[in-house]
Amino acid sequence: MQRWALPPIAIVTGAAAAAISAAEMAPLATFAIVTVIALGASLTLHSRISPPSDPDATAPTRDKSPKPVAIPGNAQELPGELSRIVFEKLPVPLILITRRGLISFANSAAQETLPRLSNGQHFAHSLRAPAFVEAVSATLKDGKDRTFEFMAYEAGDRHFEARVSMLALGEASGLEDQAIVQIEDRTQTHRAEMLRSDFIANASHELRTPLASIIGYIETLQNHAREDPDARERFLQIMGREAHRMQRLVDDLMSLSRIELNEHVRPVERVSLNRIAMDCAAVFRPFAEKENINLQVELEADTPNVIGDPDQLAQVFTNLIDNAIKYSGDNATIRLHTAPASPANPGRIGVCVSDSGVGIPKEKIARLTERFYRVNVHTSRNKGGTGLGLAIVKHILNRHRGRIEITSTEGKGSTFTVWLPRANAPGDVHVLPKSDTTRNEDAASKRLTG
Repeated sequence: MQRWALPPIAIVTGAAAAAISAAEMAPLATFAIVTVIALGASLTLHSRISPPSDPDATAPTRDKSPKPVAIPGNAQELPGELSRIVFEKLPVPLILITRRGLISFANSAAQETLPRLSNGQHFAHSLRAPAFVEAVSATLKDGKDRTFEFMAYEAGDRHFEARVSMLALGEASGLEDQAIVQIEDRTQTHRAEMLRSDFIANASHELRTPLASIIGYIETLQNHAREDPDARERFLQIMGREAHRMQRLVDDLMSLSRIELNEHVRPVERVSLNRIAMDCAAVFRPFAEKENINLQVELEADTPNVIGDPDQLAQVFTNLIDNAIKYSGDNATIRLHTAPASPANPGRIGVCVSDSGVGIPKEKIARLTERFYRVNVHTSRNKGGTGLGLAIVKHILNRHRGRIEITSTEGKGSTFTVWLPRANAPGDVHVLPKSDTTRNEDAASKRLTG
């Protein structure tokens, strides 16, 4: 209260006291009445006359509450420019949802992750995922934080993990309380877990089948076939074949593990891709002749270099030629030849392994490099295949920054083309010395007989 307000209060109080004295009232009643009159006068004067204690009150009255900021083309309102900038720059998808269920804001990361999001629309219409709708609706109702998972079907199945919380914005912001949803894309993690689970299941199955066969024949030989020399000889041959199948599977698993371990490390050695392919073909020629298969090599030894690991590249062509011999059938023709220049593979050298076999159905070509995938499981197992050969080829070429291209026509055969980048030096020609050629032949021979 200002000092100038005291005299009016004193005058009013004195007049009241004089009037009460003239009425000859009791002292206690007089004190009470005068106190009430004085208090009422001071409050009245304070509310009508006294200025606010804020020294800035002499300035025109302004609304000091934060003004909502409009965000053209991306949101309706946000409580401040800083919030808009922070939300937009965050790489994590963020969504604001009003208590009425309307999407008031979705940052760029959210728009890219879930293209169907639409500001101003109900979230259940923009994202039709039952788990998402249930969790957000529950949080809007009770205000409790929730973590949940959901799936979206935008260009294939995608797996997400999300957290929803309530933002108590308060009346000062001019906005109603809203829910904020933070989303993380777990698709790659989920796929990796599925691949790992499938890998373990498939590897266990591939090992269990020959192992069960071996155990069964051993028990038979230990019992009623103990004295049967014909059965013993037949069973021992089957057991030997199954044991070798298990050995090939273990070798392929260990090889794949070693390749993946160093897949990020690019080789540094300059080698001739054609020379390596020719060395591998030389090792397989006797086996091709035994199967009545015509193995033709149409490659030149002197070709531009590639940067590669000779042993791993020998393994690539060993697997491809071995598959061609196994699945082409009698009287087939297998050709190793240079791939014609391809606009899709600029700066790369290609070597083709073509066969005249039964071909591969078009819908199965994309899965050929998956671990344990087979076009015909029964035929592959009878031929001694492990289902890992093309997966090994793919990972080796990934390490070399190359790729494998597969084309096939049912009834006419298939072509597997290995593409690798040329070495940096233009026109560089390199022929492997004899020692390197011997090493490539040894690698192919070891792979074949191992």
